[in-house]
Amino acid sequence: MVPLVITLEEAACLDPAGARALLGTKAASLARLLGAGFPVPPGVVVTAAAATDWNQASAQLRTAAAELGGPSQRFAVRSSASAEDLAGASYAGQYETVLDVGLDELPDGVRRVFASATSARVAAYRQAHPEAGAAAAPTGDPSGSGSRMAVLVHVMVAAAAAGVAFTANPLTGARDEVVITAVRGLGERLVAGQATGDQWIVRDSQARCIRATEEAITADQARQIAALARRVHILFASPQDLEWAIATDPAGAEGGLWLLQTRPMMALPVSWTPPAPGYWMRNLRIGEWLPEAMTPLFADWLLERLDHGEQQATRDHVGAALVFPHAAINGWYYLATPSLSPRPILGAVLQGRGRLLRFMRDAVLGPSRDPVTADRRLLAGLAEEWHTDLLPRYQQLVQTGERQVETASSEQLAAIIDQVGAAAGEQLWSLAVVGGAAWKMEGALARFARQHLAPTLDLSVQRLLAGLPGSQPELPAHAVQSLDWAHPTAGELGWPPPPPSNDRHRQLAGQREALTAQCLAVLGDRPQLQAQFQALLEVAQRYAGIREQQARQLTLGWPLLRRCVLRLGQTLQAHGVLDQPEDVFLLTRAELDTRTPLQELIGRRRATWERQRRLLAPLTIGRPPRLLAKELLAVVDAVRTGPVPQDAIVGQPASPGRATGPVRIVHGPGDFDRFHPGEVLVARATAPAWTPLFARAAAVVTDGGTLAAHASLVAREYGIPAVVATGDATVRLDDGQLVTVDGGAGTVNPHD
Repeated sequence: MVPLVITLEEAACLDPAGARALLGTKAASLARLLGAGFPVPPGVVVTAAAATDWNQASAQLRTAAAELGGPSQRFAVRSSASAEDLAGASYAGQYETVLDVGLDELPDGVRRVFASATSARVAAYRQAHPEAGAAAAPTGDPSGSGSRMAVLVHVMVAAAAAGVAFTANPLTGARDEVVITAVRGLGERLVAGQATGDQWIVRDSQARCIRATEEAITADQARQIAALARRVHILFASPQDLEWAIATDPAGAEGGLWLLQTRPMMALPVSWTPPAPGYWMRNLRIGEWLPEAMTPLFADWLLERLDHGEQQATRDHVGAALVFPHAAINGWYYLATPSLSPRPILGAVLQGRGRLLRFMRDAVLGPSRDPVTADRRLLAGLAEEWHTDLLPRYQQLVQTGERQVETASSEQLAAIIDQVGAAAGEQLWSLAVVGGAAWKMEGALARFARQHLAPTLDLSVQRLLAGLPGSQPELPAHAVQSLDWAHPTAGELGWPPPPPSNDRHRQLAGQREALTAQCLAVLGDRPQLQAQFQALLEVAQRYAGIREQQARQLTLGWPLLRRCVLRLGQTLQAHGVLDQPEDVFLLTRAELDTRTPLQELIGRRRATWERQRRLLAPLTIGRPPRLLAKELLAVVDAVRTGPVPQDAIVGQPASPGRATGPVRIVHGPGDFDRFHPGEVLVARATAPAWTPLFARAAAVVTDGGTLAAHASLVAREYGIPAVVATGDATVRLDDGQLVTVDGGAGTVNPHD
């Protein structure tokens, strides 16, 4: 005989399939959790069979509920349909919930929840999710709605704080993060959308508050909630969306933490799982120039040629290969740190006859620890080599290719791409090593200033690196939106150059010179420190200029590379393989030889690429090696000049100053016309082709980037604040929202 009323404790003994059929998904899940020892409030379930004898069911309900507490006990009454809380359809908010119900009012509360199954919104939801509707086949209930639904009655938790927790990051899909939203008191304000709540991210037992509107929970409580959530995830073997509450009286659950509900996460983003363990970054070297998912032809061809050129340059200068593994994860470029296991390191050291150790000392660690010595021992020679050999050779290859491209055969076009791509890879190597030393030297200068100048001067060393000769922003025809050759260059788009910035440049140069004089005056009675400062400043300024020159010349070959590829596309179009030449970027290199129609394949790949490029890709995956983390964090912390407010969006301090203005989120050139003077430019990343926007921006904020990124360099030369590497500013901010950007502190403060 089917019971009319059953306690959760009794239901915990049922098999899962039978429990769900009798109790509905929500109550069956809670019964399973209770049986597994989780802190679930005591409760009873009124089954759908109560429709057969409602009077008897009401009497049993009163008796069972009375045993859960005294006469003053309050209860929460919730739906538990068999089609509810499924992975494909949650029915969240569709049925009635009745809170704070007394013992005498329980039957009426249960009838209200049963009756909500007949509402128009439930019927519309069921029609939109037919697969879930099939699970809710009519069986009869007290409302006569024909929906197979039970009603859960459990002890009301008097909550000091409550909220939700996701066992995977709902924005990025990261399975190693628990995202918690918390409010004071009952969680219904949050569920009903009446409050935004605090937000915490817990990863590896590290709890980080990224939004604090109510200060509802502590970091220790966030870790406790995350630990509970992970246990639920393990039990159900899938990412979970759960509701929790912390009671004002901690009796009955550890720390007063109660689990109120759990269900599979809906529409979980893709998993960002790398192909191998390690620390993977999308914000370094080549990745810094790829602000979105790669097209197939770039990932399969040009990326390989760039990597070939970089590796050749490494062998030439180190005497051995130093492999940085890279991979496409959901179409996005990620780079991993080289293996640090003894065997490959020892092999590289022996193969290079000690050159690797000298390179690590003078090119990797030296610029941040002793820039002047690193410059003298190695970097100055590498900079001269770039200027007199690598760059002229690259320029010559491009000029030769431009003369040949219009009459070249397919084989000759491929050869041009191979040669120019590899030469561009050598440019990337030099930019990473020589130009890349600039941000490390900036950190060294900042540490010197903090130790010897900060007590007297309120100073951002970035002002000492602005307004340098030859650093005015430009927009050459070869300026790119991305290294991915699928995107037209500035010259192809016909974009006008940015307006002259001579006055602003002179002003920045004047400020730099005045600040330099102040620094020298402060150190005037300490000649040794004064000489050390002058040497540090000279080398930091020189490499800031070199970095800018190298970044400007890097994409010199991109107009030629695009012309070569589009000519190959024209040939494929003539053979009926493609509908338009631009479709060639969605093929692989091997597919360029085919002569059969590929329109259907291209359509599928275009849909995949469009979906991938809309993803919010995490900046890093995994845990950084201790040495790398120490080096990176040391530079960023040294440059940061101000405190970090608890409720701010935090990134890297890329260009000093403070500015307040409305947000304008810019995804690409299609949004450029929407960007107005005085707005705060918020983007995933910026590239050289975006330079004209900086003349109109009050400030710049990017999801990605580093201290050496395009946004950082150009913002300094326009004298506007910039914050980079925020991770997710484009999804946390809205168009028109007023924010204050503090480029020295590296923070973005939203205004209500």
